[in-house]
Order: sequence, then structure tokens, then C-alpha cells
Amino acid sequence: MLTTRTTWQDIRDEVLRRIHAREWAPGGMIPNELDLAREFGCARATVNRALRELAEAGVLDRRRRAGTRVALTPVSKATLDIPVIRKEVETRGHTYRYALISRHRRAAPAPVRAALDVRDDRGDLHVVALHLADGAPYVLEDRWINLRTVPEARKEPFDTCSANEWLLQTAPYTHGDIAFSAEAAMADVAEQLGTPVGAPLFSVTRTTWDRDRAITTVTLSYAPGYRMHTTLG
Repeated sequence: MLTTRTTWQDIRDEVLRRIHAREWAPGGMIPNELDLAREFGCARATVNRALRELAEAGVLDRRRRAGTRVALTPVSKATLDIPVIRKEVETRGHTYRYALISRHRRAAPAPVRAALDVRDDRGDLHVVALHLADGAPYVLEDRWINLRTVPEARKEPFDTCSANEWLLQTAPYTHGDIAFSAEAAMADVAEQLGTPVGAPLFSVTRTTWDRDRAITTVTLSYAPGYRMHTTLG
């Protein structure tokens, strides 16, 4: 039994533990929501939220009136956190430096407005900055901030603290989407990263949301040689 202050995340993690430990085998039924609520000492709705999340992730197979089973081929999911780039560089044993390249409030291009789900051109904040490790370019941050969601960003200069770090401290997110790609370096990106035009780069594009309001969309272009590490959950 978990604590009396059990959250749906606690239940989700415990269900995953039991599945991974084969306490609940693939294809097997798991206890119903009412029994789990009694075991964990929480509301049935809390259990429902946890099981719903796992069903959407492909870990559980839920059928109305037929109960909930462990999926025959449970999905292993990569877990990615949004890193503070400064801490990421320092954890790798390098000296970190930050350089603001530009900061402008202006109307975002149509693809950015679509990503941020904004339907007007009143202007959003565009911040471009370079993060360095031991004096060498590490990643170029090209970010748009939705000023309707984070109006405080209007007054933030981002000259010493990066938008990456400031947003993680100031604007908590509930969910987001992320895409990875291999990109040929365009001229402006190549210049900032000190790499030849057309060089292959690892690129991450990420949009984060606070419930139904987009916070920011960012493209991170990493210098050649970057390696990402994650875990399976």
C-alpha cells in the first residue's frame, strides 16, 4: 500500500514496477479500479487517471466491461526531461558560457503561430542564443515565447540567464511534444556553430504547454559530435 497522499503518478509507477517485475504478466488481468483504490488508500478517480495514462501509452489494454489487462507486448517508453543546458554542460565536466545573439518582439511566421496555436500577429518574443562548452559552440537555441501565456517574458532581457533556464524556473509546463531530426546546417546556423554549411547536425524541436496554452516552441541545433542519452521506462 502506498501513502495516504498517493498521487496518480505514484500509482502509475507502481503499476509499471509490477509489470516490469512480471508480478502482472503480459496478457493477464489486473485488479479492478475499486480494489486498487482500496489497496492504495486513494480515490477511485486517482486510479482511473493512472490506468488511463498507461493505456494511452500502450502498456495496458482496457476494454469496457471486460476489465484491464497488461498488453501482450507492453511498450517500453523513452523518458526525456527538459534539461537546463547550463547544468547539462557542467555535468559533462565542461565550463559553460552563454551568449545572447538577438532578442526581438515581432510577429511570428505562420508555422510558429501554428505551433503556438495563436491566431493573431500581435507579436511574440523571439530569442536566439548560443550555449558554449569550454569556449566551443555546444547548441544554438532558436526560441519563440508566447507572450499571452508568459507575459513576464516581456521584461526579461535574457542577457545573462538563458530563456531555457528562465522558463523552466518561471513557467511550469504540463505537457509538450518533441521531434528529432538530422539537418544540414544552413548558413546562419553553420556560422554560429562554427561548422561548414551543409554539415549534418542533430536538431530538436520542442513545444511545451500549460494545459491548453502553448508556452514556447524552440529549435535546438547541436554542434557536430553531440550525443543524447536517455532511459527506458
